[in-house]
Amino acid sequence: MKDGFLRTAAASPKIKPGDCEYNAEQVIKIIKEAAGSDVSLIVFPELCITGYTCGDLFFQSLLINAAEKALLMIAAATKGLDVLSVIGLPVELDGKLYNAAAVIKGGAVLGIVPKENITCFGGKDEARYFASGRGVSYATERFGGVYFGRQLFECGNLPNLVIGVEIGEDVQAVIPPSAELALGGATLVCCPSALSAEVGIHDKNAAAIEAHSERLICGYIQANAGEGESTQDFVFKGYKTIAENGLYLFGFSKAGSFVSGDIDLSLINAERRRKNIFNISDTGIPRVYFELNEKEINLARHYPANPFFTTPEDDFYSDVMNLMTLGLKTRLEAINFKKVIIGLSGGLDSTLALIAAVNTFERQALDKSDIITISLPCFGTSERTKNNARKLAEAYGVTFREINITDTVSSHFKDIGLDESNRDTAYENAQARERMQVLFDIANMERGIVLGTGNLSELALGWSTYGGDSMSMYGINAGIPKTLVRKMIEIEAENCSDDENKKQVLLDILNTPISPELLPGSQKTEELIGPYELHDFFIYYFLRYSFSPSKILRIAVKTFEGEYAEAEIKKWLAVFIKRFYGSQFKRNCMPDGASVLGLSLSSRTGLKMPSEATVKLWLENFN
Repeated sequence: MKDGFLRTAAASPKIKPGDCEYNAEQVIKIIKEAAGSDVSLIVFPELCITGYTCGDLFFQSLLINAAEKALLMIAAATKGLDVLSVIGLPVELDGKLYNAAAVIKGGAVLGIVPKENITCFGGKDEARYFASGRGVSYATERFGGVYFGRQLFECGNLPNLVIGVEIGEDVQAVIPPSAELALGGATLVCCPSALSAEVGIHDKNAAAIEAHSERLICGYIQANAGEGESTQDFVFKGYKTIAENGLYLFGFSKAGSFVSGDIDLSLINAERRRKNIFNISDTGIPRVYFELNEKEINLARHYPANPFFTTPEDDFYSDVMNLMTLGLKTRLEAINFKKVIIGLSGGLDSTLALIAAVNTFERQALDKSDIITISLPCFGTSERTKNNARKLAEAYGVTFREINITDTVSSHFKDIGLDESNRDTAYENAQARERMQVLFDIANMERGIVLGTGNLSELALGWSTYGGDSMSMYGINAGIPKTLVRKMIEIEAENCSDDENKKQVLLDILNTPISPELLPGSQKTEELIGPYELHDFFIYYFLRYSFSPSKILRIAVKTFEGEYAEAEIKKWLAVFIKRFYGSQFKRNCMPDGASVLGLSLSSRTGLKMPSEATVKLWLENFN
């Protein structure tokens, strides 16, 4: 279970109703196949040893006894296999029949859990046959002397692996057993089930399971009855769902097989620790302990290369813009200002800030001439970006001014005794600070606010001048990573096909290499600090889920296979970690700026860490 990953599976064997021996053979076959695929936990459907659709045959002791023998047959066949299996069957105790699930491992039955909420709707009259297992507690001598009732199965040698079991409609209860199991520490919930097929039912059920796993901050594995069940009144297709903390991992597959999913238990544990919305406590639920071998699996799960915007729908991008404009609208109304000042460089970030400002003014029916854009060329400014800044302002119908600060900065160099041939940090930063001074002073004159253009990626990397472009009166891009900045401008260009001038300048800005333009000649940011698509990937998993650098490296190598070699990813990951830890002092005094994607680097409401934090532990983690 390196890095917290556990390979799990949901299976739906093709069964024969009433033929327990045959059904057991199918279960054994799948367990062995799963074990050969590094699966550590597999869940089978509700009542799969007998078949869910046996009807009044459940009154027959012959069937009940055959099911128990079949369970022991399965358990014996798993001896020597490093797989925990959860299997549905009927179990009789003290004159009552229970719809139950047995948990087996290594040749033995570890425990049996009864279904608590018995179905009496939709033509499935389970109450005709089965008693509710709610509150039932037995220390039975059967099946090798196991506990019968609600219980937790905890792995003694692998951290964060605690398994709870509920059955079928248990999950639909107002307070399902899984809620109390999660409160007791369960990080994985297994659900043998028998959902019958209806048009659209799988998507509806999968969405419900996703939401449930997010609410409980757990992994959830549901396996439903499949082919071989009677089609007298229902059809069963073997729907299978594996979810993790609101994320749908894997689902339906062909009959007689299983689907597997790599659930990240360390992510679940970190998310519970971060949210702190419920307290794991001693609920009095009995625990059964077992052990599993630690397996370094070849990850099968997919990680999106752009984790900040995995939703392809246009609604996502319009929602982002709506939140940006709402933030600016609220700020302007609160301070009773009607003008904004933007340092327009002809680059991506100031372009997005301008687009958001224009959207805000248009929706509020404000005069766009009160959006004052200022180009501040100096030593490193190219003709391309300078011209694009002007064209952009003209295309959007806002006020444009150009103030060349070359002479002012040169005079400043004389004041501080800096030789202009010395192209060090002071040479670069003096330009950024002079630009911000001009913007602030014009804001005072115009009774407006300076709109910051720095984005989330730059904040994380500290790629800004302290007291220069790190300052503003409202940081409208503060919650937007660089990759999304680019995407938002691409969307804007696509949506202005009726304005060719606007479209062409946007496309040219998109095609311009990202550069701070502080030195004469060509400066390319991504050659200096690394590709933004990698840094945004690092930022997301480092901050959102608190992944260790070694784990981030592992999933990045898989995600960017064929694009970046492992050595290159490792190089830029080290750059990210060093810059991130070395730049907290800048973030501690960052301007106001709303979190748009649920991730903030503000020391007020988002990231709280000491400026003096030592980076040694994190660098050693993957070196």
